[in-house]
Amino acid sequence: MLRYVIFFAVLFSLSTSDAQSEKALIEATLNDYLEGTSLAKPEQIRRAFHEELNLYSVNNEGQLSVWKGSEYIDGYVGSKPSNRLGKILQIDYEKNAAIAKIEIYYPQNPQTAYIDYFMLLKLENKWTIIHKIYTKK
Repeated sequence: MLRYVIFFAVLFSLSTSDAQSEKALIEATLNDYLEGTSLAKPEQIRRAFHEELNLYSVNNEGQLSVWKGSEYIDGYVGSKPSNRLGKILQIDYEKNAAIAKIEIYYPQNPQTAYIDYFMLLKLENKWTIIHKIYTKK
C-alpha cells in the first residue's frame, strides 16, 4: 500500500512541476511583450509574437478594427519608452494552446488602462502569441 502512495505522490509532483514550468514559459513570452512594449524594444516584442499576428479591437463606431502585428511592432522602432506597466491577470492552457489576460496601465495617466487578451500556441517548443484582442478598461 505504501508503495502505491509513494508512486502517486511522485507522479503528482512530476505533473505539478511540468504545469509550473509550462506556466513559467508562457509568462516569459508575455513578459517579453510587456517589457518590449514598455521599453520600446521591437526585437523583444517580435520574439513574443508570431510573424502573422494580428491585433483586434472594436473602434469608436462599434466596428471591428484589425491591426497587422508587423505594423504594430514597427511602430516601436525609434520610439521612446512609454514606461507603461502591465500585470498578468490570468493564464489558462491545455497541452500546446493557451489564453492569457493582461492589464496595461500608465502610471502618469491612471485613467488610461487597457485589457489585453492573448491566444498563444506552443510552436517548435516555444510559446508564441498568435493573436491579441484589446479594449480600454
